[in-house]
Amino acid sequence: LLAGKVAVVTAAAGTGIGSATARRLLAEGATVVVSDAHERRLTETASALAGTPRADGSGSAEPLAVACDVTDEAQVQALFDAVVGTHGRLDVVVNNAGLGGTAEIVEMTDEQWATVLDVTLTGTMRCTRTALRILGPQRSGVIVNNASVLGWRAQAGQAHYAAAKAGVMGLTRSAATEAAPFGVRVNAVAPSLAMHPFLAKVTSDELLAELAGREAFGRPAEPWEIATVIAFLASDYSTYMTGEVVSVSSQHP
Repeated sequence: LLAGKVAVVTAAAGTGIGSATARRLLAEGATVVVSDAHERRLTETASALAGTPRADGSGSAEPLAVACDVTDEAQVQALFDAVVGTHGRLDVVVNNAGLGGTAEIVEMTDEQWATVLDVTLTGTMRCTRTALRILGPQRSGVIVNNASVLGWRAQAGQAHYAAAKAGVMGLTRSAATEAAPFGVRVNAVAPSLAMHPFLAKVTSDELLAELAGREAFGRPAEPWEIATVIAFLASDYSTYMTGEVVSVSSQHP
């Protein structure tokens, strides 16, 4: 689906949606650049991804790894400079960086609120802004943002995260309108519950069981199930889609 394309995936360290997406894009023939704020885990992930086989049987490719904290504009610019400097172009950007947490509004501090919004919403804006400055003059390219069904649904203790993800949805639609005249598409996915070790580490077993019970299949999604939809949106199979937020969920918002 993505042969000859150069793709960037943020927050790709570890075993979550970011690394699953990088693996899927590699398998679909893309040249992939992975980034994350955690440099050691990023290096480990890039090494693990290096053996990903191409879908066409043409071997495997090693992704370029660039450390990047999306709350730092200079680091965001350096990431995209590295992509263009190394590969000469940019075709696909997957904005996966996000930060959660649990806090009731009456107990939430300004710092908790600001930190989640800076990573999840403003970080997505920084990467989108920088990418569009490349993709617009190029007159081609795709951006896929990782939102969440919490941008639609209510969940106690998640006001900051829900507000940030609702903001990502609004950003996606507005950016898509601005980018369309340049032939650039901007869409988003909105997963419900995707299981990975980090989520299990920061969420109680009781809450995970409750959330899984709300899903029609009675289980969380696997990260690769989200990655397949991201790959579709990044590909030419979705050329008439822009400004859309695709729910990757087994229950309706």
